[in-house]
Formats: sequence, structure tokens, C-alpha cells
Amino acid sequence: MVLWLLLFLGLFTYLILQRSVATVTRTPVWILWLVMMTPALIWCVWALIYGQNQPMPLAVAIGPFLICPPIYWWLIHLGRREAMPPKQPADTDLTDLAEESPQTDDSKKDRPSVRPITQAEETQLRDCFPWSTYYLQNIEYRPQAVICWGRLRTNPQEAYQTVEEKITALFGDRFLLVFRETLNRKPFFALVPNPYREAAEGQKPELITRPAFALALLVIALFTTTRFGVQLVGMADKLPANPALLLKGLPYALALMTILGVHELAHYLTARFYQIRTTLPYFIPLPFFLGTFGAFIQMRSPVPNRKALFDISIAGPLAGFVVTVPLLVWGLAHSQVVPSLPSAGMLTFDALNPNFFLLLSLLSKLALGSALSAGKAISLHPVAVAGYVGMIVTAFNLMPVGALDGGHIVHAMFGQRTSLIVGQIARFLMLILSFIRPELLLWALLLIVMPIRDEPALNDVSELDNRRDFLGLIALALLVLILLPAPRILFN
Repeated sequence: MVLWLLLFLGLFTYLILQRSVATVTRTPVWILWLVMMTPALIWCVWALIYGQNQPMPLAVAIGPFLICPPIYWWLIHLGRREAMPPKQPADTDLTDLAEESPQTDDSKKDRPSVRPITQAEETQLRDCFPWSTYYLQNIEYRPQAVICWGRLRTNPQEAYQTVEEKITALFGDRFLLVFRETLNRKPFFALVPNPYREAAEGQKPELITRPAFALALLVIALFTTTRFGVQLVGMADKLPANPALLLKGLPYALALMTILGVHELAHYLTARFYQIRTTLPYFIPLPFFLGTFGAFIQMRSPVPNRKALFDISIAGPLAGFVVTVPLLVWGLAHSQVVPSLPSAGMLTFDALNPNFFLLLSLLSKLALGSALSAGKAISLHPVAVAGYVGMIVTAFNLMPVGALDGGHIVHAMFGQRTSLIVGQIARFLMLILSFIRPELLLWALLLIVMPIRDEPALNDVSELDNRRDFLGLIALALLVLILLPAPRILFN
């Protein structure tokens, strides 16, 4: 199991690095990958040599985390010393771009002037900013964007709608209009070339809904989860001689696929409600472990505002959680109480300690009553395993880091600058918690390799209403309720 987890973590880390930092540094990705994987490699070698129950020296446990991050960032900046090609419009970080000082020093005087619009179009562009809405003061031309500085004279939502209508009437779909804030909270508009402008270029529209591909992944994931369900009931060794035993794995497979499917379907339907082009939900089959690593969708057009970002992000965890709870309670009610094992871990399904998570403990007491007391564990029914996994998936997705649902939720509630701070704190706390509860170490590693910054909305200035802010706090409270260990008084 240790080697399988190491393989999965290595592939996941490489894909994240390839998509996040390969475009901003010339340092080879494999070197960055090796530095990021060093702590996991050291821990896995220790576990293989000395066993998982042998405690590591403090220097071996913490040392790699103190040494590797500085080396990682140094390697990235080392690769940035050479001139990098301009980013594509869709990858441009306009907040950082706007923070750059104007091009007045000698090193920038010889650069060719970048002017994506003509002089006549600039005059018309200035007319797109009514003085009573956004008092335009200056226009700056950058390689990635045309930045319009000024003073906001009305609420952000009204300002964006007014300017966006005028920009669309003037340029059509030639540009995307984005509305951002600098790090000191100064709002600015920017025009970036529209990377989704396919029809205007006479190109065939990209096929993003691939039903056959999505159905194939669904069928494969259903098979792999069914096979793991057979393993849960202890009949995996008899399966080659009797394929009909696959039916024994269907309760787990159907329950888990329902939870994951509802989660992603809620994302998909909410995105379509906001007229965002998105793929169908794609399941990720695994021939080992739980049989699947979940499902995902990809949005192929920008999110219009923070309200849409919030609604799309929170729809998945809440919908998945609503399905998870009744399945988990039913599965717990059909599970057996067994003696607790000292070596039981978070994924020991035949002797699970309900003290791992507070919500699991509460639901276990609700389903099993007085039969569950101190010193007892639960041999989970396959449906309870699916519900338990669904609860863990909900908690992980609600982590307020980067492009996870929780990261999007915090971004929509408080803005990108605050979300970056919250994300860093969450990663640090999870790392500290993993030393107290080693079963959360994989979570901590995954969060560390994830990019901390997510993609902003086009209008990233307008704030949420009170109802959505309250719902976001409920979602974060749900994360805490799941992750907190249960107090011993529950089982006395």
C-alpha cells in the first residue's frame, strides 16, 4: 500500500508541477519534482525498512520540510533569470501585472511598444467609462493586457455591467473585460485578448462534451469500484473462479459512484446555469486502493463573477454531503461493533475507530446507540465504507486551498488576497496536524504540492450577499466538524 500511495502521489505531483510552474521557470520539471517528493521518499523508505509503527527521529520527520521548500523556490527563481516568453492571455496574472512599476527605467526603454488597439479605438475606449461610474484617469499598454486605471464611483457590480456592455458593443468578443484589485485594494479594469474566440476566427468550435469518453470512464470506474467492493467483503480470492461474485461489490460501488457523481453533477449543472462551457463529469478509475480517485469537470470559459464562483464551488460539496449522510447512517446501522485494534488506521475498514472524526462519531452513535462504547470499533458495511469515503472527499474538497472547492469559496467570500493567506495557513495547520495524526500525512502532502492561487472571476471585485457569506461559513464549519477528533466523553 505504501508503494501504491507513493506512486500515486508522484504522478499527482508531477501533473501539478507541469501545469503550474512549467510556464514560469526554465528549471526542468523533473528536478522540481524530485525536490518536492524528497520528504515522501524519505518517509516511505523509512516505513519500508523499519515498519510503519517505528517512530521517526524528529530530524528525519521535520528536516525535509525545512530544507526542501527553500530549495524549491530557489530553483524556480533561478530559472526565471532568463527572459521567459509572454504568458498566454488565459494564464496572465493581472493582479501581479498591475503591481509592476511603469516602464520608465533604461532597461525597458528599448522594448517595442505594444498597442493591441489603434489610436481611434483608444478614443472610443475612453468613452466606455462614464465618469459617474468609473472615472478613467490613465490607460497603460502591457504585453498581456490594456490596463485602465481610474476611480470607482458606484458599486462594483453596476460599474462592471455598464463598462462591459459598452466594451462588447465596441469590440465584440475580441477582448475579455476583467475587473480586479491591486494588493492595496485599488480597482482597475483590463482588456485581455479573448482566448475563447473560436467562431470569430473561423475555427471549428472545440468539442468539450464527449459523452462516449465520459461513459467509458464511468463504466471502467464502476468495474474497479465493484472489484474493490468484492475485496471489502473478503471474496477477492474467489473472484477469478466465480465472476458472479462481482454482484457482492455492487453496494459499495453504486453508493460511492452516486456520491461522487452527485458532487460533480452539481458543479456541472450550476456551471451550465451560469452559461459556462464545461465538460461532462469524468471519473478517474484506479485498479487499486478505493477503485477510483473521484471525478472532475473542466470549465472551458471564464467565471463571470464571484457569485458564480461561489455557487459553482459550494454546490458540489453540499450536494454530495446531502447524499453521503443517509448512505453513511444506513451503512453504519448495518455494520458490526468489534473490539478496537491498537494498530487500526483511518482506512482500516474492518475495525475503524470512530474517534478519528467528530461527525463520524456522532453519526455512529446515532446509528449504533449504546452498542458502541469505549474500546470498541466498527466493522463497516460496504455502503458505510462508501459513505465514509464520501465524507472524507467532502472534507478534502472543502479545504480552503487553491483550486479546491474550499479555496474557491474563501476566494469568493473574502477576495483573492485573503484566500492566499488563508490557504497558506490551512496548509501549515494540516502539516502540523499530520504529525499528531499521521493518517492525515497524505492530505498534507497533496495540499503542499497544489498551487495556492486559483483562477479569478472576470469581475473579481463585486462582493457576495449576506446569504452566501453565511452559507460559506456553514461550509467551513462543516469542514471543521468533519476533521475534529471526537472527545472521549461521547463513548463513556
